[in-house]
Amino acid sequence: MTLQELENQILALLPKEKAAIIQSLTQSINIGAKGITKIPGVCGGEACIAGTRIAVWLLVEARRLGITEVQLLQDYPHISAADLVNAWIYADAYPQEIEAAISANEVA
Repeated sequence: MTLQELENQILALLPKEKAAIIQSLTQSINIGAKGITKIPGVCGGEACIAGTRIAVWLLVEARRLGITEVQLLQDYPHISAADLVNAWIYADAYPQEIEAAISANEVA
């Protein structure tokens, strides 16, 4: 299979399928990226950077408020730029879930 054939196949996928491929590739390239997990009982079962209690919705909301990736990495020194990429990919793949979590936490 040529690179062009592979690209054409990837472009024909659904958005969620593309996001899953991107996340997988990002994790394989960026050693140290923790990925995203959802564990019942940890952060209310919200999607978090694996091995942390940093919720994806929290990072998305911080970015919306104008906090830069550089500042996020300074504020959370135990995560990497690849972890942020994973968070953005997850947020893009599951926008309704992230919006619901942001809304729920605004009320709380």
